[in-house]
Parts: sequence; structure tokens; C-alpha cells
Amino acid sequence: MKTQHINTWRRAFVGLAAGAALFGALTTAQAQDIKERNLRFAFSLAQDHPFGTGAKAFADAVAKKSGGKMKVQLFPGAVLGSDPQNLSAIRGGTLDFTSMATGLVASVDKQQMVFDLPFLFNNAQEAYAIADGPIGRKIQEDLAPHGVIGLGLWDLGFRHMTNSRRPIAKLEDVQGLKIRVIASPIFVDLFTTLGANPVPMTFGELYGALESRTVDGQDNPLGVIESAKFAEVQKYLSLTRHVYTGMPLLMSKKTWDSLSEAERKVIREAADEAKKLQREATLAKEGQAIDSLKKTMQVNEVSAAEMNRLREKVKPVVDKFSKEVGESVYKQVSDELARLRAGK
Repeated sequence: MKTQHINTWRRAFVGLAAGAALFGALTTAQAQDIKERNLRFAFSLAQDHPFGTGAKAFADAVAKKSGGKMKVQLFPGAVLGSDPQNLSAIRGGTLDFTSMATGLVASVDKQQMVFDLPFLFNNAQEAYAIADGPIGRKIQEDLAPHGVIGLGLWDLGFRHMTNSRRPIAKLEDVQGLKIRVIASPIFVDLFTTLGANPVPMTFGELYGALESRTVDGQDNPLGVIESAKFAEVQKYLSLTRHVYTGMPLLMSKKTWDSLSEAERKVIREAADEAKKLQREATLAKEGQAIDSLKKTMQVNEVSAAEMNRLREKVKPVVDKFSKEVGESVYKQVSDELARLRAGK
């Protein structure tokens, strides 16, 4: 009887030892699948902006998940080039990561413009629901044929208008202002329709253009207005919330294709974690930024009646670009927003 028990325990021990050896082999194999890599992540925003916070969280998560083998070096403040240059570098494989407004990514795939349609979203949560759901994931996946891997939509926030000439309290106040816009057809049409003179310009050129009065104003989310120190060269901030701006995290498909499955898993998990943290940082920054900007700028709300006038005025822009985005994509987004708002 004792011999039988000894044999049973021996078999169990051998089985456990074999299992442990197999687990060890798998872990070693997975570790071997992760190579020493130095990756570069360039973006136009400042390091102290919530986007920079998210980028650092991404770099830290990649390092941690890869056991320190994969390193992501950050290049904030457009030091490696403008957004269009970074997008070209991503597609060519000379840069590994970047991020920019969806309106600029739309130069590659017009579906990205659905996020830029004026007054589409009531709040950030609606934008997150679309971006993280089936529609948003499909839009990201459709970048692959263009040499780009979409790793989720980060949050820049709702855009507001600043200028050096007057408060914008009603539709007529926009008319005649020279407003810098991102180099996207939808933004050019939007401000033309509002009666402004839009001037497409890269973000890196913007502060100097505002300082020299080459342009009267610009539009950006509050966190960007604060971190870029636009209050030094702009007197008026009008809270218009006219467009939501998402920032897709983009990776070079050439880099992606060179990675093992284990390395891709590291990147995807790190991107998901950083996205959540970055969004939280952006939402937290909004209230703090208004309080800070009120100390140095004249800040005004826009009445509900005037917001409705702005919304009505730009309906032709929505109609035009919803067709360019693709009517089926726009319908899916509209239907999903209606469902969300109905609380279903």
C-alpha cells in the first residue's frame, strides 16, 4: 500500500515538474520573442500637455511589459517635424509612432473626418463610445492599407476659438477674422461658412503667426491653448465647443510588420492602458485650464441661442463632408449616437 502511494506521488511530482518545465520553456520562448528595440514617438504637442502625459505612460508601459527590452523615446514639440511630415515618416517607416488630429489623418483616409463634423458630439463620452466601438475600430483598421496601424483614439478635447480682436459672442463676431486652421478641407470649409478667413498652418508655426498678427486667432482645445501659452498673444477666449478633436495613436505598419506576436501584444496592451490614462488627464485638465486662462484672458460663454445659430449655419458643411466620409459610416455613427442618447 505504501509503495503504491509512493508511486502515485512520484508520478504526480514528475507531472508537476514536466508542467513547470513546459511553462518555463513557454516563458523563455516568449521572452526570446521580445527583442531589444529602440522606437521613436514624435508629436507636436508639449510634453506637459495631457497628451504628453499619455505618451510617457505609453513609453513606460512598453518598457515594463517588455522587461525593459523595448524602449520608446519621446520627441514632443514638433522637434522631428510637422504633423504632415510625421505622418509621411510613419508611412515610410522612418518613424515608429506619432499622433495628430483626425482631420490631418483624413489626408490618408477620409473616414477619419467623421470625428471632425461640427457639433457632432455632445460630450467626450459619446466620442469615446464611437471610437472604442465597432465603427471606430473598423475606421482604425482601414488605415493599414495606407501603411499605418491605428492603436486607438486619444483625446485632445473640444475646440474653442481665441483671437486678438474681439469676443465671439454671436455668429457675426466670427466674420472677417483671419483664423488659423489645421490643413484639413473640413476646417477650411467650416470657417469659410462662418464668415472667417481661414489660414491653413502647421501647429509649430502658430504661436509666431499669432504674435506677429499674421492671423487674428485660432481654434484648439483648452489644454492646448494653455500649454502652448497662447494667452501671451491672444486676448479673447470664446467657449464654442464647435468640433471635438480625437488624436489617433498611429504606428508605422513597416515597424509593426517587423514585430513578433509577443511584441505586438506589448504594444497593444500599453496603448490601451495609456489611452485610458490620457483621456482622464484631458478631462481633468479642462476645468483647471479654464480657471488658469481666466487670469490672463477675457473668457466668454456663448449662449444656447447663439450656439444653435452656429449649428444651423454649418449644416451644409456637415452635409457635404458626411458624403465624403461615406454615407454608410456617417449613418452608423448617427444611429449609434441616437441609441446612446436614448439610453438604450
